[in-house]
Amino acid sequence: MNLFIFGAGYSARATVDALRAGGELEISATTRDLQKAQDLSGSGITPHLFEGTEPSETVGAALARATHLLVSIAPGANGDPTLLHHARDIVAAPHLRWIGYYSTIGVYGDAQGAWIDESAPTEPLSARNRYRLDAETAWRDVAAEKGIPLAILRLAGIYGPDRSAFDKLRNGTARRIVKPDQVFNRIHVHDIGAITATAARARLSGIFNLADDEPAPPQDVIAHAAELMGTEPPPEIAFEDADLSPMARTFYTGNRRVSNAKIKSALGYTFRYPTYREGHAAILAWENS
Repeated sequence: MNLFIFGAGYSARATVDALRAGGELEISATTRDLQKAQDLSGSGITPHLFEGTEPSETVGAALARATHLLVSIAPGANGDPTLLHHARDIVAAPHLRWIGYYSTIGVYGDAQGAWIDESAPTEPLSARNRYRLDAETAWRDVAAEKGIPLAILRLAGIYGPDRSAFDKLRNGTARRIVKPDQVFNRIHVHDIGAITATAARARLSGIFNLADDEPAPPQDVIAHAAELMGTEPPPEIAFEDADLSPMARTFYTGNRRVSNAKIKSALGYTFRYPTYREGHAAILAWENS
């Protein structure tokens, strides 16, 4: 496997770790700055500078060698920067056999707390989620033109080492905002990596939700993390009284319980962290190791 990654962020790096555990592979990835490029190089990933505002001078040649492509760059109002600047390179890539695209469950909009699956209507409640939905369509067009499988992986809220409720509690940013009957969906980054790696090897095609088994009220997640740390949780704040940015407030407009049954069935996958409880325990063990 020769994997090219647009956007070597948190989830994509977890995918690299999962793929490497299964054997050797060649990996190239884009980043926006020189320091991160040096970090990638030091971890055995060939870096390519790509800011998303113009084509990269080196990406085209790397894509010509790639067998698998993973896209982890957010689109904007003008479209997906990867496709804006490198669509022709992707279509021309002679060895490319699979594309994976990280999208978001935010494309579903509000289900008033009901369980939904991939057949649910897509009704984005914010501009950034509308851009995601448009990008999904654009990637389907590219995959169809090449005649190769495309897996659109709609991610729930991502957490994991160095990005968890523990960090928020320690730095004082954790808040227990209570909106009656509100739940959020989440997924541990290691499950994202393992699922994506398995999907890449299987050349999985289709749209799949990546969320754990238990959507939960956000205040319960913070309280559980505080209990594990042996500290007092922050006080509850009514949603109406919370000082939230406009972007943060939009997260509370979408209330849904997202099913992961399709990805489990497609890959025979068993979640390592089926709920935030197992995920929290693993993060704390990692921090204390």
